[in-house]
Amino acid sequence: MTSYVILGLATLHGVHAWGVLGHATVAYVAQNYLSAATASWAQGVLADTSTSYLANIASWADTYRSTTAGAWSAPLHFIDAEDNPPTSCSVNYARDCGATGCSVSAMANYTQRVGDGRLSAANIAEALRFLVHFVGDITQPLHDEAFEAGANGVAVTFMGFSDNLHSDWDTYMPEELIGGSSLADAKSWATTLISEINSGTYESAKASWIAGDDIGNVVTTATRWASDANALVCSVVMPKGAAALTAEKDLYPTYYDDVIGTIELQIAKGGYRLANWLNMIFETEVAAKREIRELVDESELDGRKFLPEPRALSKAKLARAAIGYGCNHTH
Repeated sequence: MTSYVILGLATLHGVHAWGVLGHATVAYVAQNYLSAATASWAQGVLADTSTSYLANIASWADTYRSTTAGAWSAPLHFIDAEDNPPTSCSVNYARDCGATGCSVSAMANYTQRVGDGRLSAANIAEALRFLVHFVGDITQPLHDEAFEAGANGVAVTFMGFSDNLHSDWDTYMPEELIGGSSLADAKSWATTLISEINSGTYESAKASWIAGDDIGNVVTTATRWASDANALVCSVVMPKGAAALTAEKDLYPTYYDDVIGTIELQIAKGGYRLANWLNMIFETEVAAKREIRELVDESELDGRKFLPEPRALSKAKLARAAIGYGCNHTH
């Protein structure tokens, strides 16, 4: 295992949720499942046509939060579930999302902003960078838990180093599995997970990961994702309570062997969900609004007083696209 600096108690949940390795892997998995049109749009928004266009910005939000200008965004990386693990685990948006916001409210905000053509290119790019990161954050169980600041306050030993449980889940256990934290390491891990999603361990479960996802009801969707991950705090992360883990001489290898499969599962989920989310945003928001604009331009050129009926655009997409373009705008 690569040597690492011993971490103290973090004042906020994980400085680097999933770590650079985990977030980049989520991004690479997502890239594999984006439609060609969505990928082209995302590359344009990010001004990056490389093969790592999402992975390159996957940890931007963590870097930004550590700056003076970005300190305000720190609460958006988690939702503090005020439950009682391991006795009970649950996420309640009204109860758990604080006045300064949380990962769920951030998903709702930036989902709206990334498809809003009235915003500047810089603001749309910022929204996409946040979305790529926050989908990953929500799938990390300890980013959906208030207990000891997401287990930052749970002191443990892993492979001879004294640290905390949150850091081990974010960074050190994934890096132990893969052997590094570079983009090349992330791409290699993503390739393995994609294979499992397509025809392996996760093939039968992948449809359930995105079932019911709705960009028209982001809070419900993102709360469901958070609840799915939060349940693992009781069943996998600390099923016997935090004290039992602190009492362990070392979490390696027994605890590590017990949980590393769940870490891989959550990274795969994050990538698959992110791809589906971006595909829906592009199809329903970006492409639909683009077609509206083209129809408006055509009608003006032809001197028409009314828009022609867009045969290829469903009524639902047309209605959603009209909102924000200037039609039926209510706020």
